[in-house]
Amino acid sequence: MSRNPARGFAVVSATAVTTVGAVMGVAQANTAPSADDAQAPVGDATLLADVPVGEQAQVQTTALTRQADTQAVAADAVARKSAEEAARKQAAEAALAKRKAAAAKAKQEQQAKAASGDFPVQSSYTAAQVQAIARQIVPGGQFQCFSNIVNHESTWNYLAVNPSSGAYGLVQALPGSKMSSVGADWRTNPATQITWGLNYMNVRYGSPCDAWAYWQAHGNY
Repeated sequence: MSRNPARGFAVVSATAVTTVGAVMGVAQANTAPSADDAQAPVGDATLLADVPVGEQAQVQTTALTRQADTQAVAADAVARKSAEEAARKQAAEAALAKRKAAAAKAKQEQQAKAASGDFPVQSSYTAAQVQAIARQIVPGGQFQCFSNIVNHESTWNYLAVNPSSGAYGLVQALPGSKMSSVGADWRTNPATQITWGLNYMNVRYGSPCDAWAYWQAHGNY
């Protein structure tokens, strides 16, 4: 029975290929993978084993450089996003503070306008007239607390002067000239004094009732 030469050659060739593959497999198995190999991008069309030995270092360097560039781009995007969020937060806080300041200023101006415009100026005022003016300026729920303080400070005498300290007016502002922030007529106009006193209690204590609670605990405010 004759043998086919071509078939014999194919078997020999296959055996040779298998042998070479086994030898290379053993050689690769005995060589621990380096950190650089682990960094090589998965799915790269060029396998490191297919690259000539002299060019493998360059291929690895290129892969690492590409990886570093990708990481740098990602880090830059994260930093840019964080900066944008911080800027938006700061702008929102600044806008809120500005709105609050504008609202407080508008309220103070409204009270000052009421003090100077809604109450006819007189040469003198009785305690009852001063109290009537206060009821129109001070919120209803806060009036009694405001009245308690004024009773203790001046007994509703808008011309009261403390001989020791020089504190002046219904709420005994010290110095009295502080009340000029509401009106130049602070010496003789109860409405100006009441408006300033209400603003002072709101800003420093939160409300006339909070100011009265402090007064009860300390004997002053």
